[in-house]
Amino acid sequence: MTAISVTRARENIYQILSEVNDSSQPITITNNRGKNGVLISEDDWNAIQETLYLNSIPGMAESIIKAGKEPLEECAIYDVNEEW
Repeated sequence: MTAISVTRARENIYQILSEVNDSSQPITITNNRGKNGVLISEDDWNAIQETLYLNSIPGMAESIIKAGKEPLEECAIYDVNEEW
């Protein structure tokens, strides 16, 4: 992960924000007090939040992994009239 000083981040915030969004690579912003931060894109943050939410539902991760291993031809066909 790239690390830059808070001073450099302040000077180049628009470029740094663009790089984070283009590359999806987080950037650590450091200071001399030892309290650093991490800059990530909004899309990556939303993905992290969704992952945390799905992992908070008991059995959800296992269900997703199991479904991912199921052959496509064995999957049910979507029926808009199906009752849930």
